[in-house]
Amino acid sequence: MQITASAISLNVDDVTASATFIKQHFGFHEEMSADGFVSLSRPDAGFNLIFLCIGLETFKPIHMRGHRVDGLLIAFVVDDIDTEYARIQAEGVAITTSIETEPWGERFFQVTDPNGVVIQLVQWITKPVA
Repeated sequence: MQITASAISLNVDDVTASATFIKQHFGFHEEMSADGFVSLSRPDAGFNLIFLCIGLETFKPIHMRGHRVDGLLIAFVVDDIDTEYARIQAEGVAITTSIETEPWGERFFQVTDPNGVVIQLVQWITKPVA
């Protein structure tokens, strides 16, 4: 098998609100959209981020059509977490989890988009153990 592209699809109540948030604060751009759907990308992300409106008739499997995924977060690894933290604060984004450093070398903070999607920015200050 050869994977040629990757995407993450999230069910949200307001596709436009999540798309606007990720474009404005994380530099994604819209690749395509339709009623209840938007696909966003940025060259260095390695995947497309897709937002689907809850209840979208074309969503499969049907039993998941009206469900959100709880406990999910999107993580982006960055080179300078402190600069990103200052930038996000200056843009007026509410911080969900203030910057923290874990004993294993992960330095991170979290924000939450208008639909409750948690976005975590991470910088490894020591290499993760394999």
